[in-house]
Amino acid sequence: MINVSLNKKIIFFGFIFTFFCSFGQSFFLGLFNTDIRNELNISHGQFGTIYAAATICSSIVLIWYGKKIDEFKLFNYALIAIIFLSISSFLFSKISNIYFLIFAIFLMRFSGQGLMSHTATTATSRFFDKRRGKALSAIWFGLSSAEFILPILIVFLMSIYSWKTVWQFISLITVLVLPIVAYFTIKEITFDSRESFLSGSKKNLKKIKQWKRVEVLKDYRFYIISLNMLAMPWIITGVFVYQSFISESKLWDIYTIPKSFMIYSISSFITLFSSGFLVDKFTSRKLIPLMNVPLLLALIILYLFDSPLIAFIFFGLVGISNGLANVLGSSTWAEIYGVRFIGGIKALTTSLMVFSTAFGTAIFGFLIDRGNSIETISLISSIYITVSLIFLLFIRTKIDPIKI
Repeated sequence: MINVSLNKKIIFFGFIFTFFCSFGQSFFLGLFNTDIRNELNISHGQFGTIYAAATICSSIVLIWYGKKIDEFKLFNYALIAIIFLSISSFLFSKISNIYFLIFAIFLMRFSGQGLMSHTATTATSRFFDKRRGKALSAIWFGLSSAEFILPILIVFLMSIYSWKTVWQFISLITVLVLPIVAYFTIKEITFDSRESFLSGSKKNLKKIKQWKRVEVLKDYRFYIISLNMLAMPWIITGVFVYQSFISESKLWDIYTIPKSFMIYSISSFITLFSSGFLVDKFTSRKLIPLMNVPLLLALIILYLFDSPLIAFIFFGLVGISNGLANVLGSSTWAEIYGVRFIGGIKALTTSLMVFSTAFGTAIFGFLIDRGNSIETISLISSIYITVSLIFLLFIRTKIDPIKI
């Protein structure tokens, strides 16, 4: 009974942290794009450049600080992430100039998208062994729930309160709720309390080589897999941040994309539920080639059609890729490189993911300011996915873990 309770605590902790990581995600920050640009009188491209620069800085810091999760007690590490998230939310409510905007985005991307998701996925990947796929899919329901609830909720709240007041609410909720969640779920969690030890499968840790981060950086497979893993973050970040541009280009009303997020979250939710079972049965390594196929189809549809109904189909397909990516993005590295140094490895991959979102924001803003249509951007994104997938198919038989 103690083992079952401990498993549930880890999953609940991960669920809540991935829900709150949504405040640093591009789909959420994109909801404030127009208000921030109007407040500071900046263009799409200027906002994209600021967003990208701040995000790149956050990814660099995350490479260093993310590795500390292998050294700190999990509870202490989580508290630091909570403090950063609450402070960054409050700073967003005080944005009055470009320099303040840069720092606020940097801290929000570092704490929200970076630390909160990194803490949740690293803790879960490390703790679970045989049921890692199901556990990871369970915690990512937190983000899917946020994607379902928050877009419409935030649009509604901003019709009543100012966008800065909304951020003050977020800061207050963060500092009141998350410390209590962390205290009652992970206060006593250590590496030695992981599932495999409790379930009598301690030998599993010794059968696979436990890679250090410096070794991973020398492995060519890491870069090819990363090319595929990073497709979803940079493309969908561009879509989320510039959702107002897409709506204007396609002549959709302001509620079309926020309502489409509900379909996105439902398809992501369903995919998360099924992918956990699929990962535990077939392994992440065999599922990676399928990850970006729905995203590719979504981009082709966005390229070809203009009807508002396309928004729902587009985000539905994107949600499928997102559900797969969330689980595979954590479990794949644990399968190939082991869990002993997974904190450092995840810090690197999370940092690359954050960096790719900066790239997506910058490239979308650059193309938009130079008069390119969303159709042209969709075509460029489709080409990237196709090329990265071809590389992956060439090495698909060589991504098994090294047995020792």
